[in-house]
Amino acid sequence: MANTELESASYDQVVDTRHEVPDVPSAEWGWSGESNRAMRVAAIVVAVFLLFMMIGNHTGKVEDLWLIGFAATLVGLVVRDVIVRRKPR
Repeated sequence: MANTELESASYDQVVDTRHEVPDVPSAEWGWSGESNRAMRVAAIVVAVFLLFMMIGNHTGKVEDLWLIGFAATLVGLVVRDVIVRRKPR
């Protein structure tokens, strides 16, 4: 028959990750956070590149629909990001 005694549980220390430490190691070399503007610009550049890919020697329109869909999704995400960041929380 199995033993019915319970072993004592050992709990690890809980680390609060909700607040960023002011002196993060990456601050030493100049980066601490996201570059929102660079990500928006990159998304727009990729969307334009996808639309330029429609120019070519393909005859089907399925490829064009996928390219337009992905480009529209990227532009939609950028617009949503701009709107969400403008609203006060």
